[in-house]
Amino acid sequence: MMRRIAVLDAPTNLGLRPPTASSVPGCAKAPGALRDHGLLARLRARDAGCLTPPRYDPGDWRPGDGVCHAPEISAYSAALADRIGAIIDRGEFPLVLGGDCSVLLGSALAMHRLGEAVGGRIGLVFVDGHSDFRHPGNASYVGAAAGEDLALVTGRGQPDLAAIEGRRPYFRDIDVVVLGIRAQDEYRLDLQAAGITTRPVPALRAEGAARTAQWAHEQLVDCAGYWVHIDVDVLDPAVMPAVDAPDPGGIAFAELEILLAGLVDTPHCLGVELTVFDPDYDPDGAYAAEIVNTVVAGLAPVVAPGAVPPRLLPAGPVAPAPRAADSRPEPEPLPAPAAVPAPAVAVEPIGPDPTAGDDLGEDPLGPGLLRRASAGDEPDPARSGIDIA
Repeated sequence: MMRRIAVLDAPTNLGLRPPTASSVPGCAKAPGALRDHGLLARLRARDAGCLTPPRYDPGDWRPGDGVCHAPEISAYSAALADRIGAIIDRGEFPLVLGGDCSVLLGSALAMHRLGEAVGGRIGLVFVDGHSDFRHPGNASYVGAAAGEDLALVTGRGQPDLAAIEGRRPYFRDIDVVVLGIRAQDEYRLDLQAAGITTRPVPALRAEGAARTAQWAHEQLVDCAGYWVHIDVDVLDPAVMPAVDAPDPGGIAFAELEILLAGLVDTPHCLGVELTVFDPDYDPDGAYAAEIVNTVVAGLAPVVAPGAVPPRLLPAGPVAPAPRAADSRPEPEPLPAPAAVPAPAVAVEPIGPDPTAGDDLGEDPLGPGLLRRASAGDEPDPARSGIDIA
């Protein structure tokens, strides 16, 4: 048996500032560019279609107005969560092709709904060249959701984005692992104060990509499962400059391939999203081809013969969420989340693993699992490049 990948396009630019006053970012073209290089055929993936985003129009937004496009991003995130949830309910592995990093809000909402439905917490492995942790508690203003996505999905920021459906946070700080940020990331101390586990590029390289993936598994052992976010600006601009904010000191394609393969080589990885590739900076398609090669090789464990379908660990004990050492006020109490129907899955009692003796290898996250069954079988080199100014 193997897991089937379902590819969903999420070509949104709503979280980015315009490159110029009269243009829009090119990230919306990324899914098409990657498909043009045979991504679906090479993955033998099901085409899960495209979720068309609202119109990109910053209008008269000014600093101090909050996150630009917030109503549009909120509505798009809820619709994206619906689509991701439907893929998981089919027992499939979602691969979401962004778009900018604001797609993480939709994925995060889907994971929170899933965690509520199965009675556990879902974690996040955040593979990104930048922490994207700007929020009202550590910045003079916010504006571009793609530079604030990690802050938003951990409950920091305006409620219409950080608390869609009254859910806040989508991921607890202790359930987030950040990989690949630069050693001098602007918000690295804020991450540390919040209790968010990080492994910047120097440490990732020192330990190796394969061991780093296993280490990330271990950090999330108390979670029922986890989602993987990959921003391609984790790559060094010497090998992949086609992003809105290239930043030296990143990893190589080979390291990303090994890291991705290690992260998905477990049934507890529930899906992956890929963000921020901008084909406008890739006129001959060479970078798109390299990304496709890396993703196909990195996702090989998902579609390998004998790969185990998605399954969720029993929920671990809920620990108190550490407070970030910033000036953000205590959020106002929010209404209880609306009831969400349980996913169309079969949950078996905890006991002996029915795959024992199938020669599938040892499960890196341990035995005694709640099993999910199928319901059917010119770029700106500065980090401020993502701000709307």
